[in-house]
Amino acid sequence: RALPAIRKAPHDAQGRSDALYGAWLCGTVLASVDMALHHKLCHTLGGGFNLPHAETHTIVLPHALAYNASAAPEAVARVGRALGGESGPQAVYDLAKDNGAPVALRDLGMSQADLDRACDIAMRNPYPNPRPLERVALRQLLQKAFEGVRPA
Repeated sequence: RALPAIRKAPHDAQGRSDALYGAWLCGTVLASVDMALHHKLCHTLGGGFNLPHAETHTIVLPHALAYNASAAPEAVARVGRALGGESGPQAVYDLAKDNGAPVALRDLGMSQADLDRACDIAMRNPYPNPRPLERVALRQLLQKAFEGVRPA
């Protein structure tokens, strides 16, 4: 609710307060859990391909949720419900797009030619994730994020 409120009224104190609280919650989570596919893949893309941090996270998150949906269905469903949708990945994508955020890695300067290398780097650095990392599926995730395709 914070992002649409701030977009509509940039100086709205309640919207900004809600956004600050949300940011604090995110920081608390990051300090309490292991990083999984979304966070690790974003650091691969940002560090290895010089993509901007926040925008990369915005683009990759709905695709990482879709990747993990079969392994963590209740968690992904809760995300969808929290955002007023049925599909967590689609609701996150729509939230970003509706608020003017980028939805495609190519819009950040990522090259199509670098997707295979990004996938290789991500596969070389194992990390805990609800769904095992599979090269073909991870490469498909990167392609969809590159193109800005709304998750199915």
